[in-house]
Amino acid sequence: MIKKILYAIWLVLFCVFLFMFIKDTNFHNFLVMIENRTFDMRQSIAVSQGVKNHNDNIVIIAIDDASYEYILENYGEWPIHRDLYSKLATYIEQFNPQSIVFDLMFVKSLNSSTQADEQLVNLVKKYPNVFVAMNFDNQEESLRKSPDLPKNLALQVNNNSEKVDFSKNSYSNCRKIIDGLINSTKNIGLTNVSRSDDGMLRKMPVLLQYKGNLYPQLGFRVGLDYLNKVKNADTENLQIDEHSNLIIGGKKYFLDDDGSLILNWYGPNETYQYIPLYKLIQLADGKLSDLDIDFNGKIVLFGTTAASLFDIKSVPVSKNYPGVEVQATYINNIIDGTSIIKLDKPITAAISVLLSIITILIVLCENSAIVGALATLTIYLVYVFLTYFVMRYFNIWLEIIYPFLIALSTFVAAYIIKYLIKSKDFEQQYKLATTDGLTELYNHRYFQEQMKQMVDSSERYETQFSLIILDIDFFKKFNDTFGHQAGDSILRQVALTLKRNVRASDIVCRYGGEEMSIILANTDNETAMSTAQKICNRISQKPFRLPNGKDASVTISLGVSTYPHDGTTPSELIDAADKHLYNAKNSGRNKVGT
Repeated sequence: MIKKILYAIWLVLFCVFLFMFIKDTNFHNFLVMIENRTFDMRQSIAVSQGVKNHNDNIVIIAIDDASYEYILENYGEWPIHRDLYSKLATYIEQFNPQSIVFDLMFVKSLNSSTQADEQLVNLVKKYPNVFVAMNFDNQEESLRKSPDLPKNLALQVNNNSEKVDFSKNSYSNCRKIIDGLINSTKNIGLTNVSRSDDGMLRKMPVLLQYKGNLYPQLGFRVGLDYLNKVKNADTENLQIDEHSNLIIGGKKYFLDDDGSLILNWYGPNETYQYIPLYKLIQLADGKLSDLDIDFNGKIVLFGTTAASLFDIKSVPVSKNYPGVEVQATYINNIIDGTSIIKLDKPITAAISVLLSIITILIVLCENSAIVGALATLTIYLVYVFLTYFVMRYFNIWLEIIYPFLIALSTFVAAYIIKYLIKSKDFEQQYKLATTDGLTELYNHRYFQEQMKQMVDSSERYETQFSLIILDIDFFKKFNDTFGHQAGDSILRQVALTLKRNVRASDIVCRYGGEEMSIILANTDNETAMSTAQKICNRISQKPFRLPNGKDASVTISLGVSTYPHDGTTPSELIDAADKHLYNAKNSGRNKVGT
């Protein structure tokens, strides 16, 4: 039980160490990159299985490759005069759309078409459901002086979260659109995006900071308008709760630390209904009778999809995804409340601990390493599948990499500790099997094994080794006089004296009763005799403390034999040493016999 408690404590300390290692910035960024890829994979699988339904009320008027060619052929230049957009938007307005969104930058008035710009300004004045785009950047003041923006373009938000920090999406300059638009409408949103370190676009900012104020992203501005008009949501008093949820009309939208919405993707490019711009032009000019579309109640986005117009993004479900369809996905997430919820780090830590506990239980309960590894791998795979289905059906992002890394490290550490404990247990059992319990010397069985091995080794390499057998003089009389406890104490003290007066490579054994033996590797007879005499002198000169606190004197008699001079088998060498021991006893004891 104590071992298991220590085992658990060690694992906890290991996990703490692992957590500190993971907190290293470079390693953390590496793990975040891998975790993001698992997000991409889960999104791609769900999309490929066709389980996500996009909102059919979102339509894209695409300036695709065919439309770009049509414009150059019929209008002679790009960008086209803005009165064409006014004409097309006016045509759509007759069908009562929910909103018309221009994911296009109307930055400078074209010298040859100031009247065209006036028509565009008149359009946004006339129709409050028309939205236009602008962009923040960090250009130097020497290139462009940062302009002041009308107050009605900014939004107020009550941020109660300690994690959400909009200053992470802060900009020092603005690429302003024409003044007529800025001064005519508040329906202006930013086209800035949030890319991860690997260049992938997985989320979109909600509000961006500029000159101390917060301005909405284009898709967010359109989404708020929809929620306000269609679902009667209060979009004026924006609240962010302590759990980083943006509250709109009672619905919660999780925000990442930089105040971005993590997008839920519905499909590859052209998931939404695409209408090429040139066909809409032909329809408005009466050259085309029908497009088989009803604009009533639709959110209509104008944007470029042609690769040559450079508004292509890399997103989890596609490497080539038009920016206008990113905006469509963003709007879809907001109006349907399907954006991704990423669980807090404490929940990830709790999952990691749970997986680690399950891992430890498997390791403790399963004796087979292969079965234990397969069982643990099965648990991990079940968790991976769980993260997919939770994202697919509940839009929740459960992290995979941190829990998996911690659980896998726990598995490795658990097995290392388990086998260290087993190794210790084996050593303990081996020690019990080969050691005399009273003297802690090797026992008679071990002595016989070592004698055989020593003979084999000496025969193979043509070396010598010696054997000393010794006996405590008058030990039976000592026991009768002082008692068996005193005799046991003498045996232990003599054994300790022997171990202290030989080399670490020499093998000291209890041969039986009061007899002990010493196997001296690579030792000739002369050296063995000298060692035996040294031991004899040490024992006779040493006072031995008895259990009653008194001292007693003890002597020993010793016999020495050497391979191969006194024998070439264990029994021959033992007989020779016994004979010399017998001679020592018969000639007065306390000596080395010859």
